[in-house]
Amino acid sequence: MRLSDTPVRRIIGVDPGLASSGWGIIEYANQRLWHLAHGAIETKAETPRGKRLFFIYQHFKKLLEQWAPTESAVETLYFARNASSALAVAEARGVLCMALAEQGLAVREFTPNAIKQAALGSGRADKRQVQEMVRVILGLSAIPQPDHAADALGAAICCAHTNRIQ
Repeated sequence: MRLSDTPVRRIIGVDPGLASSGWGIIEYANQRLWHLAHGAIETKAETPRGKRLFFIYQHFKKLLEQWAPTESAVETLYFARNASSALAVAEARGVLCMALAEQGLAVREFTPNAIKQAALGSGRADKRQVQEMVRVILGLSAIPQPDHAADALGAAICCAHTNRIQ
């Protein structure tokens, strides 16, 4: 139960991808977090890229309308090798950020290391450790699936633990 004069922050976290864009929604008030929902917007590789991007955009806009977040957290891009996949992910990230901007939400960006730090207190944690800590922090019975949704929830948790943009 959330009884307080403290405003509730509803945060959507996003882990961009062309094949799978993870999303997760939490609320934060009185130093407590509540899990609301999570999932992924998935597209098929055989679908033309433009149609895939439009599909992501349309479905993400519906999520924003349904959940009406007050803040957003987007994981920054990290690629060690593959430039072609980096471009596709960047394009997906662009349509997701555009949808957030249309809703009047500032796009707050967090690096994978910042998200690890917020969840575990260490930027050197591996992916599985972060997902397990997201489960624990949000009081879930299982690690959120798919993996991209767990990563998105991690971004939202990171945002909750930072000062709100005025």
